[in-house]
Amino acid sequence: MNDRTALVTGANKGIGKHIALLLAAEGFTVYVGSRDPERGRRAVEEIGAAARPVVLDVTDPGTVERAASRIDRLDVLVNNAGISPSLAPPTDTGAEEFRRTYETNVYGVVTVTNAFLPALRRSPQPRIVNVSSGTGSLTWSTHPNPQFTPGNGAGAAYRSSKAALNALTVLYAHTLAEDGFKVNALAPGLRATDLNPRAATGGDPAEAARGAVHLALLPPDGPTGGFFSWDGTPVPW
Repeated sequence: MNDRTALVTGANKGIGKHIALLLAAEGFTVYVGSRDPERGRRAVEEIGAAARPVVLDVTDPGTVERAASRIDRLDVLVNNAGISPSLAPPTDTGAEEFRRTYETNVYGVVTVTNAFLPALRRSPQPRIVNVSSGTGSLTWSTHPNPQFTPGNGAGAAYRSSKAALNALTVLYAHTLAEDGFKVNALAPGLRATDLNPRAATGGDPAEAARGAVHLALLPPDGPTGGFFSWDGTPVPW
């Protein structure tokens, strides 16, 4: 019997819901993390019998702790929840916007990951996938790249938070390597979601989700501490 389990944060819509759908199709019992109980319930109905709703706000340690208490073993954690309040450059972005963005995109990942480590350690092949962004690549921000014209400082809070998430990905990968973990970051590309006005013009979220699921299903000899595009190609830090 296949008893693999996965948790996807921010899974009631967008890329997160597509990741949950694909993991369910792979035979996982998928916990659909959602801040709003009703939206989570509707997403579970759409995903099907393999999905389970779980109220989880990554910025609220209480909901994270309660969610962690429900799950005894976890094989895959996808840290997908993220926000992008504006596309402003740093000169037009107040400290409060940076705090709010980091609260979800960085501190929320730490809160969730650490809370679920006991459950992940019970898996024979634990996998963590952090949904990052190619716009967080410092190399792509300073050289020709498929995301932004080099030298463009737009989206400072979001992009810097994803750069911080990339650093965390490496540090978690180093720390957990001896325990069999594979911890990697995904650059999903510009996708048609409600992340910000620019994202509304993006491509199919399901395409990005397939990249996340590939990292979730890595074999024992697969990479860890890497940053990969949705199509599997490496992204420079």
